[in-house]
Amino acid sequence: MIKKMRARATALGRPMQGLMASEVATVLALMVGYVAVPWWVAQHGGGQDLALNGVVVAIASFLLMPLLSPLGDRWPKQRLMMASLMVLSLGACGYALMIQLDAYRLALVMALGVLGAAASGVLMPATMSIAAELVPAAQLPEALSLQRSAQSLGRVLGPALGGALVSLGTGVALWAQCGLLLGAAWAVRSIPAASGHADGPARGPWRRELAQGLRAAWAVPVERGWTLVGLIGTVFLLPGFSMLVPLKLQSLGLSSGWLGAAETGLALGMLSGALGGNLWVAKWLGRFQTRFLSTVIQGLGLALAGWTAQGVVIVLALFVVGFANSCGVLVGQTHRMLAIPAHFRSRLNAVSMMSLQIASALGPALAGIGLARASVDAVYIGLGLAGSVSALGLLLVPGLREMLALDHEEVKEWYAKQHPHLFA
Repeated sequence: MIKKMRARATALGRPMQGLMASEVATVLALMVGYVAVPWWVAQHGGGQDLALNGVVVAIASFLLMPLLSPLGDRWPKQRLMMASLMVLSLGACGYALMIQLDAYRLALVMALGVLGAAASGVLMPATMSIAAELVPAAQLPEALSLQRSAQSLGRVLGPALGGALVSLGTGVALWAQCGLLLGAAWAVRSIPAASGHADGPARGPWRRELAQGLRAAWAVPVERGWTLVGLIGTVFLLPGFSMLVPLKLQSLGLSSGWLGAAETGLALGMLSGALGGNLWVAKWLGRFQTRFLSTVIQGLGLALAGWTAQGVVIVLALFVVGFANSCGVLVGQTHRMLAIPAHFRSRLNAVSMMSLQIASALGPALAGIGLARASVDAVYIGLGLAGSVSALGLLLVPGLREMLALDHEEVKEWYAKQHPHLFA
């Protein structure tokens, strides 16, 4: 599988190889951090410190990502990615030094978390849109599939690596995270520094550029409708990917090994969809139908996971959910990326990611309210079915079917062609 990915990346050129290597190393590092830092905070500060740190970092991420998004439309994305990865590595070093010196301080932990949120606010929008600057429009679906494959590979390997490193010591895990992030920054060096349009300072004041991006995200009917439908669907579907999985397995009396199998099944489904499954499905069904049915199938798959009492069925259902998720995300992401003018991509991607963070807060809250009144099975099934029904919202997004019917050359900067006054 890795050899196949490497061969496909080689065909797209050295910059794409560097981006894939960076993506694998970055996701591995983040997965290690997700295991190590909460484990350390829980050991020294307990649940209260863990919850407070999580709230502070979540608020910082929500605020900083849109505020920093104009950077991605001002400067070369390669430089921004390198700088943000270096800052993330410094944060990992800071955690590791605190552990080594046995100097636990909640204020410092939260400060490092906010620093990481700021770095991620620069890194994520740039990473989401840089592939469109590295390959021709016709090759963008292949490039995004490979990028998604690299991320999924990191998610498959990350939990096992994080658990193994933490077993050797939390400090060891965080020093390893620092090394992985530095490796990711080194891999980015193969990407041209002057990629795309961003070759110097911006055209106007920061506040005006930020306002332009937010206005465009709301004023373009396709973008507004797509974002709102995605937000609603994610609120219903996300708990079935995350918090409801261990609760369901515990309710069946299954061991923690089944949790690892379920997470692996989900990640392998995403990887299978990214490794070419999405291209085959889109060619067979068409782009709009793929986007619509992927949401329906995700919801039905999660409802099946909630209904069954068999661990094997849960793993298989999550595999199908992961495959459908990759197909739906990639078939839409390619056209949306091309439709957004290059000098607005980071800002509109930041708005999209901000909506995902809102859903990440609302989804678990909704599931928690449901669990206070009903069983895990009922909540799981209900949210899954609601997620399937949310796909009907795609039928109401004006212009979406028309946009997805265009070929890759026709859809380039389609937003600017439809609404030139917003992207001047």
